[in-house]
Amino acid sequence: LARALRHRLPRRQRWDCALLTYDDLIPPEAFSPPAPEAGLAGQTPLLSRWKLYRHELLQYLEHFLQALINRGRLSAPTSRTESTWERFVACCKGQGLLSSQGPDAGACQYLTNVATSRPLYFILDDNFYYQSMRYEVYQLARKYSLSFCQLFLECPLEWCLQRNRLRSHPLPDQTIYLMARKIEMPDLENNGWEKNSLILKSFECTLEDNLQIVHLLANALENPVKQNEENTEQKEVDRAICAASTVHQADQTFRRIISQTMKDAKDKNVCPSEMKSLAEELNKLKAEFLEDLRQGSHLKNQICQQNSDPVTSVTSSFQYEATNVVNKYILK
Repeated sequence: LARALRHRLPRRQRWDCALLTYDDLIPPEAFSPPAPEAGLAGQTPLLSRWKLYRHELLQYLEHFLQALINRGRLSAPTSRTESTWERFVACCKGQGLLSSQGPDAGACQYLTNVATSRPLYFILDDNFYYQSMRYEVYQLARKYSLSFCQLFLECPLEWCLQRNRLRSHPLPDQTIYLMARKIEMPDLENNGWEKNSLILKSFECTLEDNLQIVHLLANALENPVKQNEENTEQKEVDRAICAASTVHQADQTFRRIISQTMKDAKDKNVCPSEMKSLAEELNKLKAEFLEDLRQGSHLKNQICQQNSDPVTSVTSSFQYEATNVVNKYILK
């Protein structure tokens, strides 16, 4: 992409690009299945760890932006995961964004090494499958009055499965199916902050696609996000309060459904060893639904109102999925 931009733009309009690939920056242990832990209600350690690493990367990016804007040194944050920080620094140094450590290396400081004559684009390469994940990046751009845009690659599920199997370390097919169910496309009509978005079919990159990408980036550069743009902070607070209440209500409802489902399975003579597997599947399903609620996928573009009840619809979906799970054991 960077090579294409340099050749297609007039010299005075060219900019630099830096690539942050989340799969390379997040340590492998974030993706490893955790050891069994007891007493976890509504979450899994794997999801929690993975989310923490994502937030860390955004903090590191903000540290870099502050150093760049102030033309100062990049210092290591006091609270950091050493392996993630080292990966971030190595990535930046490898792309010429940071110089080698100075004489005070013990202070973990680096000099920013970016030409001020040309704009710099950070390309964040990740699935960002929830809108809330992308909104965090938008908030960072708004905080510093920077440009923001999104490139969303729409790819058929069959192609995703096929490409995944060709990777050196493919994910389980079930992970790809789950991602396809969860992923949220940019909502250009209802989310003003997603207006600078381009949705492309992910088959092959054509000349027309290249031109659209160049136009997207140039348009975003000419229209940086204003700090007072889209006064949605109170809405986000309201949505967070609504989400917390909804997650709690849904958790209590899901527990009752699971309890009744397990009782029904026992009454229908499901053997004890399969009852254990059934309980594990139902609890995993509950964790996935609650995580969806936390990320806002069931509360999208919706703020709690007096007559609204988002728990009702998600409970119906959970009941349907739970019934499908238990039927596998009853109908054997």
